[in-house]
Amino acid sequence: MLSKLLRLPTLLMLLAGSISAMAQPLAEIQTNQGLIVVDLNSEKAPNSVANFIRYAKEGHYEGTIFHRVIAGFMIQGGGMDTNFELKPTHPPIRNEADNGLTHATGTIAMARTGDPHSATDQFFINVSNNASLNFSERSETGWGYTVFGRVVKGMDVVQRIALMPTDGGDAPFQNIIIESVTIKE
Repeated sequence: MLSKLLRLPTLLMLLAGSISAMAQPLAEIQTNQGLIVVDLNSEKAPNSVANFIRYAKEGHYEGTIFHRVIAGFMIQGGGMDTNFELKPTHPPIRNEADNGLTHATGTIAMARTGDPHSATDQFFINVSNNASLNFSERSETGWGYTVFGRVVKGMDVVQRIALMPTDGGDAPFQNIIIESVTIKE
C-alpha cells in the first residue's frame, strides 16, 4: 500500500507534464486598436507556427501594419511598415494547408503570393468563413492557405479593424499598427 502511495506523486507529475505538453503557445498581438490573442496550433501547423514565433521573437512585427482590410473577408498584415514599405524576410516556408484546419471565422493563416510555398512574414485573420481558401489538392490552384491558429480573445478588435474605412481599395485610411507580438509558451 505504501509503495502505491509513493508512486502517486510520480504519476501526478507525469500527468501534469503531459497536460502542459499539450498546451499550445499563445500570441498576444497588441495593436493600436486593441489586443488580439491567438491560440497557435503547433500540432497541425508546426512550421508555420515556428515561423510566426521566430518573427515575433525577433521583434519583426513591431511597427508593422494591417495593410489590407476587407469587411466580411479578412484583415492582413505583418509585412509592411507604416510607409507601406515591405520589411526584409527570411526564406519562404512550405505550405501546410493540407493539415485539416479550415478557414473559419477567427482563424489566422499565412499570406502568400501565387506560389503555394511562398509564405514568409505576412498573415491574415478571417472575419468570416472563407472555404474558398481551404486546401483541396496538391496543385498550384488547390493548395490553399495554411491556417495555423485561431483568435481566442479580441475578435471584436478584428471585426472593428475589418470595418475601418479604406482608400477605395483595401488599404485603410488610418494606420492600424501592430505594436507588439508577444508569445506565451
